[in-house]
Amino acid sequence: MRTTEYFTLAFGTIIGVGWVLVMDDWLGRGGPLGAMLGFLIGGLLLVPIGYVYSRLVTSLPDAGSEVTYTAQVFPRSVSFTTGWFMTLAYLIVCPWEAVAIGKIVVYLIPSLDTIELYQIGEKPMYLPRLLLGLGLTGVIVGVNYRGIRLSAWFQNITTFGLLAIFVVFAGAGLLRGSVQQVEPLFAQPGISGALISCLLVMQIVPYFMTGFESVPKCAEEANANFQTSGFTRAIFLALIGATLFYVIIIGVVAMIADWQQLLTVKFSTVVAFERAFQSNTLVNLIFLAMLLSLFKVFNGNFLAGTRLLFALGRRGLLPAALGAVHPAYRTPGNAVVFGGLLTVIGTVLGEAVLIPITEVGSFAAAVGWMATCVSFLKGAGRRAGETAGSGATLIAGLGALVCRGLLLMKLLPFVPGHFQPFEYVTLGLWLLLGGITFALTTERL
Repeated sequence: MRTTEYFTLAFGTIIGVGWVLVMDDWLGRGGPLGAMLGFLIGGLLLVPIGYVYSRLVTSLPDAGSEVTYTAQVFPRSVSFTTGWFMTLAYLIVCPWEAVAIGKIVVYLIPSLDTIELYQIGEKPMYLPRLLLGLGLTGVIVGVNYRGIRLSAWFQNITTFGLLAIFVVFAGAGLLRGSVQQVEPLFAQPGISGALISCLLVMQIVPYFMTGFESVPKCAEEANANFQTSGFTRAIFLALIGATLFYVIIIGVVAMIADWQQLLTVKFSTVVAFERAFQSNTLVNLIFLAMLLSLFKVFNGNFLAGTRLLFALGRRGLLPAALGAVHPAYRTPGNAVVFGGLLTVIGTVLGEAVLIPITEVGSFAAAVGWMATCVSFLKGAGRRAGETAGSGATLIAGLGALVCRGLLLMKLLPFVPGHFQPFEYVTLGLWLLLGGITFALTTERL
């Protein structure tokens, strides 16, 4: 892999289809300016964390990433817990994208919503949707099973395809839109309402910005002539690019449509452009961008998640079979297959279960980021002679404080948008499953 591939991996893993499927939720939480500020501030707050990752991947280029960093300064249990949380953060995205492909195709072809198989949480699962999701999962598993080159090529095509189309429709929206259209600026009135609006959006930023730290997961698969400074460039380009992407698309949608009328509309971004331009060509272009975005975020998260499973298996923190390398394709074949099975299970459960789990995924990412920052503070990956009071450690300390704030926003009951009982149950079950797996695995060592 080269710097370009690391950038498309990181950026492609961050940007999914949330900018279309949940734009109504973003605007409902914050209003146009509240949502834009929420993503802008949230993205900027992640810069110190990105810096720590760039330092650590340069010093410790290992597929285990957070698992490796924490292992330098903490016991095996901490290393496992960190990797277990980050695995959830990545892999929960995969079934979500498998479900999303069905929603996108059915929006275009409503007649496919037939042959109801079952319901979970009053959300029906139809056979065509399920087949589409499982089929896409099969493609992603196949691409990653065959080799990193094929996966990286796939990521390049879909990422740059999305960016090219984004320039077209976002540019058209900026030319057609009006700043006066954006009011009211926040979802809630008054100064306190503005602060709450921004806060409610900032809480979900970790979930929608997870992916910049996917670069270290493929650090061992760099091109022979690769310069390690490319890791840093890829991480920061992805962070900055993704933040600007979100801020721009929110602003464009609010400028071309009455955002309050979009709060109860499916595919609100598409509807906004459709109403503003009355152009099927532009709408079809946006749908193409959605599909490209969906493919790349699925592929990127699956790639990063299965590399973590591989690293955990290689270190004896999960069954050793997950740490095996395919003799012909040189990929972590068993980890890829296992990740595919987990994705299939999540896809079958459907969006009724996936929606609350994504809240836990956001929390899980913040846990991994915090563990990484604290590991650096305790000495992991630090250069010789670099003291505890150096600029790098101060930045890492700031990153740890940001992560702590992100975690507390979900745990403290008086903060708007905190965890609900189902999220706590989900978190507890994931920890219980991890604890049992870790105990059974290490017992055999």
